[in-house]
Amino acid sequence: MNITSVEIASQPDVWRQAWEMREEVTRVLARPGERMLVIGCGTSAFVAESFALLREEAGLGETDAAYASEPRPWRPYDVVVSITRSGTTTEIIEAMNALPEGVRKVVITGVADSPCAQLADDVVLLDFADEKSVVQTRFPTTLLFLARAAFGEDVSALPDAAAEALANPREQPEDFDHIVYLGRGWTYGLAQEAALKIREAAQAWAESYPLLDYRHGPLAVAHPGSLVWFLGVGDDDLAAQIEATGASVVQGTSDPLIELALAQRLAVRTAERRGLDPDNPRHLTRSIVLS
Repeated sequence: MNITSVEIASQPDVWRQAWEMREEVTRVLARPGERMLVIGCGTSAFVAESFALLREEAGLGETDAAYASEPRPWRPYDVVVSITRSGTTTEIIEAMNALPEGVRKVVITGVADSPCAQLADDVVLLDFADEKSVVQTRFPTTLLFLARAAFGEDVSALPDAAAEALANPREQPEDFDHIVYLGRGWTYGLAQEAALKIREAAQAWAESYPLLDYRHGPLAVAHPGSLVWFLGVGDDDLAAQIEATGASVVQGTSDPLIELALAQRLAVRTAERRGLDPDNPRHLTRSIVLS
């Protein structure tokens, strides 16, 4: 079995371990009234989008998300949260070094002594969720599991539900040449991440869109070889319209993080069918470190 599959299967146990950190993480990430910017690259940028929506919807204060590699006009943020599994990503380091005086710097990372951690005022260390695979799976889901707990949601039953879903997965359609993930609100970030797993691990055609925006153009390429997966949302009217093209539709019925774990598993299976190594995608490394 490949490393990525092992790490996907480990998520319920990792979430249980993360649950014990919820009070510490609440103190760092859920201070009411702070204006917060959350930054990341790749997977971490998608997680940042979901994190920001979850925090703002919890009533904790204005929360924006951005790509670390895309400088933006500065707004008077109280805190900037950098998400970086390795803690070595060049764009994150540059963004942190450019922050004005007086801004609290928080880093969420898997490596305690990383360069980004050394720049931070507060560190949320998820070293137990770090991966050996280049492809991120349990690190982003654990971060969002903890965020939901910190923002006041009772997710205590989620690890057991995930264990059940991963041990007895529903039958998933296979052999598609085109996969689309759709989300709404905070699950749109998950949709982007699910599509990235397909592209990274399986070198396959995958897209992601906000749920209702799928009608506004992307529907034109749906065909009998398409699988369209609604992550954490449902819409029977849209599903019927997509199915009229000959495409297959999956409307997720589990918690969105469990749906993402199942999408990760589909990415690995797709890679295996294509004769690829999902642990080591071509042209990719664990971290982008620029000279």
